[in-house]
Amino acid sequence: MVKICCIGAGYVGGPTMAVIALKCPKIEVAVVDISAPRINAWNSDQLPIYEPGLDEVVKQCRGKNLFFSTDVEKHVCEADIVFVSVNTPTKTQGLGAGKAADLTYWESAARMIADVSKSDKIVVEKSTVPVKTAEAIEKILTHNSKGINFQILSNPEFLAEGTAISDLFNPDRVLIGGRETPEGLKAVQALKSVYAHWVPEDRILTTNLWSAELSKLAANAFLAQRISSVNAMSALCEATGADVTQVSYAVGKDSRIGPKFLNASVGFGGSCFQKDILNLVYICECNGLPEVAEYWKQVIKINDYQKSRFVNRVVSSMFNTVANKKVAILGFAFKKDTGDTRETPAIDVCKGLLGDKAQLSIYDPQVTDDQIQRDLTMKKFDWDHPLHLQPTSPTTVKKVQSVWDAYEATKDAHAVCILTEWDEFRKLDFQKIYNNMQKPAFIFDGRNVVDANKLREIGFIVYSIGKPLDAWLKDMPAVA
Repeated sequence: MVKICCIGAGYVGGPTMAVIALKCPKIEVAVVDISAPRINAWNSDQLPIYEPGLDEVVKQCRGKNLFFSTDVEKHVCEADIVFVSVNTPTKTQGLGAGKAADLTYWESAARMIADVSKSDKIVVEKSTVPVKTAEAIEKILTHNSKGINFQILSNPEFLAEGTAISDLFNPDRVLIGGRETPEGLKAVQALKSVYAHWVPEDRILTTNLWSAELSKLAANAFLAQRISSVNAMSALCEATGADVTQVSYAVGKDSRIGPKFLNASVGFGGSCFQKDILNLVYICECNGLPEVAEYWKQVIKINDYQKSRFVNRVVSSMFNTVANKKVAILGFAFKKDTGDTRETPAIDVCKGLLGDKAQLSIYDPQVTDDQIQRDLTMKKFDWDHPLHLQPTSPTTVKKVQSVWDAYEATKDAHAVCILTEWDEFRKLDFQKIYNNMQKPAFIFDGRNVVDANKLREIGFIVYSIGKPLDAWLKDMPAVA
């Protein structure tokens, strides 16, 4: 029986290994992590992450050929293939701070693999890593190998949160990069044979190591660029009276462009987009390509601009102040169908409103109060450095209340901000919400999920990203 071990039981490692175990019943899969609470959660009825379909997959395989354990060294030692899916956070200090990836966890994993291995292994990069990381890992393993042979492969993940299980079941492509040597090609074939249990052969792409590593960064940069492009257009649409939904629909009908990732919003979030673009910027700068670095920086700048533009619109519309006004926040996760709040635009929007002394009442069906309070007190990039978590500030707690019902969140509120496109927000009884709000009642739709005209008929003053402005908003001071 082939044995696979995955170091790291997070958003990538857990779901990926669960699907491999389901599709390859003759392969034994162990997911290991030094965090006992995380492993305990994977072994419980309440998994540590929310992802549609994940629960069913895990429960079908757990205890049969899928195991979650804190005994990292034992499972690494026994494995034929070791996936490494540890954090590669953005450095917060030292060389490349604010842009470069911190490979501390990766290096530590590589040294441990070399230390405990007693048989040849294929080591697979599953985390998103900078180009040429494989070379560094190879050196660590080779110089500590004690005669054992290691082959390094790059197998980046292209999962979208909220659809990760269906993405794994039916991927656009599986990418495997390896050394173009007989041993390297053999290792590529071994990993390819795992995925071939359910992925058609024409969707399993093989490249050299560096192309595979760079493809992941490039894919996320291109996707984020599309979002920033349509968000830049949304600002122009508001200024001219155009409708961004109509513009993006017309643009997306061009077969060379296509319709995906052209929905205007308050901004992109998630663990990858910003981090990977900053990493790309750093790599470009290190390779003497300042113009290329500057180009990708603009994608981040537009994203930051969109969030601050939204906050400015809220404040300027409400008589230029939200001090001591209750603002309901509907949605805190960075997208629907996930409880993930990493780099969610809601953090910057909430911080902006708190900076103007608003009282926030937050409802998200999948995000806990503890997580919200932690996110709002954390410094930039600290979400990816577990050891650096800040204690919650009493001032923030006083100004922020988390509730488990949209109607409770909006009761007596002066304004509602929709920041996540949860399906349930489209079905709310807005007449009931309007009746229980302070007047004038404002709705700021950062995801274009509601019918603005119907809400105006009820009596709301409505702002929708990239849509023609409500007459009220036109009379308010211009947004910086």
